Amino acid sequence: MSPFAIVVRGLGRLARSVWRWWRGLSREQRGPAMLLGGAVGLLLWLTPYALWLTCGAVLTAAAWSGWGGGPAARERRAARAAAEERLAVLYEALVPHFSLPSDPSPDPLYAHGGVWQRCFPSVTVSDDGRISGLRLRYPAFFPDGDPECRERVERLLAAKAGRGREFRFRWDEEEGELDMVAVEPLPTGIGAQRFVAASGEVVLGFTDAGAVDRTVPVRGGPGCGEPVEAAPVVWRAGPRTAEPHLLAVGVPGSGTSSLLRSVALQALQDADVLLVDGSGAGEFSCFAGRSGVVSVESSPSGGVAALEWAARETERRLLAPCDGARDARALWIVVDRPALLGHLAAVQGLRDPLESLRVPLRFGRAGRVTVALAEQFEGLAVLGAVAACARARVVLGAASAEQVAGVLGAAPRVAPAGVVPPGRGFARLGAGPVYRLQVPATPDPGDEAADEAARRAVLALLPGWVGREGSVAGRE
Repeated sequence: MSPFAIVVRGLGRLARSVWRWWRGLSREQRGPAMLLGGAVGLLLWLTPYALWLTCGAVLTAAAWSGWGGGPAARERRAARAAAEERLAVLYEALVPHFSLPSDPSPDPLYAHGGVWQRCFPSVTVSDDGRISGLRLRYPAFFPDGDPECRERVERLLAAKAGRGREFRFRWDEEEGELDMVAVEPLPTGIGAQRFVAASGEVVLGFTDAGAVDRTVPVRGGPGCGEPVEAAPVVWRAGPRTAEPHLLAVGVPGSGTSSLLRSVALQALQDADVLLVDGSGAGEFSCFAGRSGVVSVESSPSGGVAALEWAARETERRLLAPCDGARDARALWIVVDRPALLGHLAAVQGLRDPLESLRVPLRFGRAGRVTVALAEQFEGLAVLGAVAACARARVVLGAASAEQVAGVLGAAPRVAPAGVVPPGRGFARLGAGPVYRLQVPATPDPGDEAADEAARRAVLALLPGWVGREGSVAGRE
């Protein structure tokens, strides 16, 4: 291509850039911009040689732009063009949410065929042309205090900006602006291991760096080499905590049983643990006969009997002298699928196990009794008041924002992704903030489909074997 054609093409690109900038200005901004341009032009005209130098600079910039600036610049320009197409589509999709048919403004921010540059003052584009950050302005009449209206906009932005990623949103009601940032995915390679935690503390999983005020060294993080620092979501149990019990909710295959195994492994370091598998799938069979394990029950009759013993043991601890209750070893009650267990018990004419669970859930904190439950969304209605006693909450799996908010009591600031790995979700401790969460991989050692290294890690953490005197009947 001839030098003349390169310069002409560059001048065209520069002109289009100026035109896009001009279209992005509001009517109130165009007047001062024209005044500033006229002042600069007059200054250049009066200054010796300034006009010639300016022409030379423009021709040089046009030649560089027309030539392309090298392969890297061409790739960046192609990515930017792809991002601009996405922004134009996103703008048109936002028009129904941010416009009114009766809007009296002569130059509304959002209108079909309007200028998207005015509404997106800041845009961050990744190397592949995807939108990774965005700031948008919205009109003053938009009800930004309505959670449903906010959620509709957030869901639209997450869908249009690129599926498979999670986005964090921050609404600035005072300025009428919304910031959207694509967050980095949480590491999925962290498995079961001994975490640095105090007595009574349980690491539920890991969250974004900076979201919590502590870090712990872990193996299996990014790079899978030397131990790295990760930000844990720590749940504190015991008589002095405000969230003495845990409820984990998820969809099938989301990792709630894996979370309970992780909790039980950590609790066994300084407490006795009773495990009840309401589904009867043998999820906790690896704990049977281990030191510190009160019992492992997988049948409806066994589960009902174990929870009746747990209720009596809670009452015994409450009636014991204060010194004896304080010196007693803590007791953890871990129940998977309690709603299903209650249904199977009713079919067999057994006592409702949920009635037995109410005693340790309501009064167990004073006797150093902690309850950890895991249930699926369809079983929450059956739990009723039982679930209300567990103020430490976890939601795992591909759940909608309404489901997450219904369990945690607050909507997450990050839009849930459509497809998530096992163990990925959100956590909230009491009235605290909502954290993103990745549960450490803690598979059943008997599951041959699970990763071999993760299964070996679980086996290495299990306590040693004991005789039958460790059963429920023996402790009564």
